[in-house]
Amino acid sequence: MLYISGARLLPDEQVRIALTQMDGIGPQKAIQLCYRLGISGNIKMNELTKYQIDQIEQMISQDHVVHWELKRGERADIERLISISCYRGIRHQDGLPLRGQRTHTNARTARKQIRKCAEV
Repeated sequence: MLYISGARLLPDEQVRIALTQMDGIGPQKAIQLCYRLGISGNIKMNELTKYQIDQIEQMISQDHVVHWELKRGERADIERLISISCYRGIRHQDGLPLRGQRTHTNARTARKQIRKCAEV
């Protein structure tokens, strides 16, 4: 197993596909990353040298917000919405849909969780 920035990458996948397994890196960013480093996106992860892996790690840590940093940022945004008690924050807090979806017939899982909390 190969770990880059806390994400586990499979050794038998192509570089451009394996990099998309990291949160915050999609297909386009993976291709750009390979191009900037001069690495073919079609070679397998286990064919990369230690130097190439270190280059990938450095480039990702310098230019991209990935994995735990990205999740920490998302969580901070949600906490901010909750703390200022805006509509979206309240819906996050209650576990309900927040983009205008109907809850009368849909969002059963969210409503079921609310009912369980009310019973307890």
